Amino acid sequence: MSVFTPKQDGSSEEGSGQGTAPRRRFRRAPGSPPLRNLLPNILTVLALCAGLTAIRFGLEGRYEFAVYAILIAALFDMLDGRVARLLQAQSKIGAELDSLADFFNFGVAPVLILYTWNLESLGGLGWVAVLAYAVACALRLARFNVSMDDPDRPTWANAFFVGVPAPAAAGLVMLPLYMDFAQITTFNTWPSLVAVHIGIVAFLMVSRLPTFSGKHLRLSMRPDKALPVLLGVAVLAALTVSYPWATIIGIALAYAATLPLAYWRHRVLSNRTRIARAGRDRDLSD
Repeated sequence: MSVFTPKQDGSSEEGSGQGTAPRRRFRRAPGSPPLRNLLPNILTVLALCAGLTAIRFGLEGRYEFAVYAILIAALFDMLDGRVARLLQAQSKIGAELDSLADFFNFGVAPVLILYTWNLESLGGLGWVAVLAYAVACALRLARFNVSMDDPDRPTWANAFFVGVPAPAAAGLVMLPLYMDFAQITTFNTWPSLVAVHIGIVAFLMVSRLPTFSGKHLRLSMRPDKALPVLLGVAVLAALTVSYPWATIIGIALAYAATLPLAYWRHRVLSNRTRIARAGRDRDLSD
């Protein structure tokens, strides 16, 4: 017979009657965030690692893998913010980390890859295009961070960005590479066109052009629309597998086609807001 000392709660030093040790509870230290709050930051760090790896592939001349790495970084960038909002794990350090990762992944890595691809043959002009794009991306991200603190920003304005966002700009600026992979050699034989293309995308980033934002899209839909959406996803996946670069070119051009539509929609909503405010001011003055 074993000897044991009974506790006040009726248990014993040997455990329960089934011979198992009592389960110990692990508690967080006071003031420490739960582990789930780190998940968005982990995704951001993975995006940064993908951007760094893209530069490595570019230096090694493996440009297709470099583009894939940038696209993976864009995927992680799309997920980290949504995961943070879903888990209610937003933090200041997460926002700053995300902004720095965006600048590197979408403002530095894509144009460095283009520079090693064929802009280097232009010498100083090619490097000027690289610098212009990187600086434009930094300015665009700084303006975005400041605009989020604007108290006079109307609610409908959350559906728009000011200027082309950094991930979309990275997708557009690499269009010459997509076309080269699809054996469309227009940009490959004319490096000066690549420099002009980079300049146009840089201008779109720092411009006041409104563009659609996907951050506030509704995740729910009517049941009768689910099947067409699933069919569209399946067709897009099949096209991506069968004709990857042609599909990516089509997506980039489709996004470019939404820019005038976003400008028109933003102008309509702005006019409605202006008319509504003028009516309220007139009623108050009466």
